[in-house]
Amino acid sequence: MTIKSAEEYIEFFVNLNMKNVPLWSFVNNEKMILRQKSGHKNLEKKPIMRGIEILDKLTAEINQIGQEAVLAKYHT
Repeated sequence: MTIKSAEEYIEFFVNLNMKNVPLWSFVNNEKMILRQKSGHKNLEKKPIMRGIEILDKLTAEINQIGQEAVLAKYHT
């Protein structure tokens, strides 16, 4: 499964129902996982790099407008 948008990452986070985990912590963990996957020879790099770009965008938005505003912006 490849997540292709910020909306999909937020939906994934919300559906995990991790009320005690801040969004920024989830985003940072996902980036770490993708960076580890990018080192594997057998995996396609383009979707992994796109995922990291999306997560970087979410990190910047969380820092600028806060977690609640990001959740409200992307969660439909």
